[in-house]
Amino acid sequence: MPDYHDDLRLAHVLADAADAATMARFKALDLKVETKPDMTPVSEADKAAEELIRGQLQRARPRDAILGEEYGVEGTGPRRWVIDPIDGTKNYVRGVPVWATLISLMEAAEGGYQPVVGVVSAPALGRRWWAAKGHGAYTGRSLTSASRLHVSRVSRLSDASFAYSSLSGWEEQGRLNGFLDLTREVWRTRAYGDFWPYMMVAEGSVDLCAEPELSLWDMAATAIVVTEAGGTFTGLDGRPGPHSGNAAASNGLLHDELLGYLNERS
Repeated sequence: MPDYHDDLRLAHVLADAADAATMARFKALDLKVETKPDMTPVSEADKAAEELIRGQLQRARPRDAILGEEYGVEGTGPRRWVIDPIDGTKNYVRGVPVWATLISLMEAAEGGYQPVVGVVSAPALGRRWWAAKGHGAYTGRSLTSASRLHVSRVSRLSDASFAYSSLSGWEEQGRLNGFLDLTREVWRTRAYGDFWPYMMVAEGSVDLCAEPELSLWDMAATAIVVTEAGGTFTGLDGRPGPHSGNAAASNGLLHDELLGYLNERS
């Protein structure tokens, strides 16, 4: 089993730097926000955090490629760092504390690049989660002050908590009826959004979550945290990992039922 401790330690250093940069501009009255061509917002803090992470990676891992939400891909090779400098930018620019920096290392493997290290750092919540392939998933203040994560053992939909982001994407894809049927079957639903429900699946406080449209940088870090906590992370097509353009995560026991409902078409 490869030892990713050095890479994980570096990811924590990168997250520390990003946290300092993003928190310094959180709730700033003069924060500059632009609209990207896909009509999503990007703040000066998104760009600054990604530039900071890229700069440190270029010094510490010059042979590794980098893929980031704001500045695209740079370099080639069997190892690629994937960065979302602020996952939850809409929350960030409105002063809502639910946002995080997502940092993942992916390695070339059969079926494409697969995440082997992931860090999810949410400084405004005072939370951080991380995982390395084959070494489990954890949450805590630091590598030396952490508790291991385990998904829940809930095995019936009627007892399950289901988290999602919004309704609009499901409707656009013609999946709304199946989505609504699922919400009627489960014990509880909450629209936490972005990275957070995946971390709650890993912690065992939520049993199911899904989103209809995502990018690789939204999923690479969260996918390995969920799977190393004992859960299942796939696309809506059932393909394991963060490659399907959408996501379904669960404690594993309810995954087939989750996919069954979300693939019902209107």
